[in-house]
Amino acid sequence: MTEAPEEPEDPREAANFGADLALVLSVAVTIVVYELPFARTIAWPLILLSTFAHELGHGLAALLLGGQFEKLLISPDASGVAYCRVQGNVSNALVAAGGLVGPACSAAFLFVLARFGKLARASLLVMGLAMLALVPTLLDGTYGKVFVGVVALVFLAIGANAPPWLAKYTSAFVAVQLALSVYSRGDYLFTDTAHMATGDMPSDVANMAKNLFLPYWFWGGVCAVFSVLVLLVGARLFLRGLPGRSRAPVPEKPVAAAIQKAPSPSEEVARLIEGLKGQQTRDRA
Repeated sequence: MTEAPEEPEDPREAANFGADLALVLSVAVTIVVYELPFARTIAWPLILLSTFAHELGHGLAALLLGGQFEKLLISPDASGVAYCRVQGNVSNALVAAGGLVGPACSAAFLFVLARFGKLARASLLVMGLAMLALVPTLLDGTYGKVFVGVVALVFLAIGANAPPWLAKYTSAFVAVQLALSVYSRGDYLFTDTAHMATGDMPSDVANMAKNLFLPYWFWGGVCAVFSVLVLLVGARLFLRGLPGRSRAPVPEKPVAAAIQKAPSPSEEVARLIEGLKGQQTRDRA
């Protein structure tokens, strides 16, 4: 009796399992961090990271619209300001929206890159270099420069020296933190005043309402729905990859045991006739 050949492991299923595990571990670590003493102090860098993603969203939106991204300020109280210049009411509204959806877009981007370890390593290297380049060029204020510089060095160290699985889990963990900030800081979507270290100013949704129409809370709801949809798409791609790719069939392998070839019908008839002739010969004898 021969044993059936083992079915080869499907790389897609292995990637799915790795993504599921990375997401579960990221959420578990987040829960543990926020249950520790001085949790807010421990998690403060993660809050600052969401501020950075928010302000960077303003700047990237301005650049995409043909405007200018002059500088970015991160304050010790986790507030931030992006100094941008664009022309037109619609462009100013889109720049304001870019910051509101920045953390969600950043989380979705990291989720997609975190699906495979080698891709996560490469992305951390690229992001680390990009963040390091922003320190002397766009960042304003010592606090923000030190924070972004340290994060950039951590990303570079993991991308250059860590094994792929650690890069994968790091990217997934950061993506989870940015995704959670969409909820934890979601009240900012429904306020018309931003309380900054430099003083109060109109919020992003208030600027959207000023440059377009309808009240500020309407635009807060639009940005909230958009953020949720982007996060769902990013999480879906992270956990299950691109849709429409079915598992490749496993090629059949021949069984090692020898199997006798079955005779054809014509051979059976010829053998029967020969048998009858032989029987008649024995009867005559």
